[in-house]
Amino acid sequence: MTYLKTGLTAAAVLALVSGAALAADKKPVETEKCYGVAKAGQNDCKAGAGTTCAGTSRINYDGKAFKEVPKGTCVTIKTPKGYGSLTPKP
Repeated sequence: MTYLKTGLTAAAVLALVSGAALAADKKPVETEKCYGVAKAGQNDCKAGAGTTCAGTSRINYDGKAFKEVPKGTCVTIKTPKGYGSLTPKP
């Protein structure tokens, strides 16, 4: 019985160590500011006149509001007002 408990404990420790090693291998995803893709109230920071920070945009897909998205994906995001932009839209 003691052998079984020791074996289970060793297996649990090995699983935890392996999981931690896998988590350490993952790199954080690089992001970029993408203008014109955030819905009202879902922007990240700064959305032009009348707004101050995250969640303050009042217009869907406001060209002055940005959302952080994975790097390289912004200009491929299509909205009812067009594609995302790496620079603010008028």
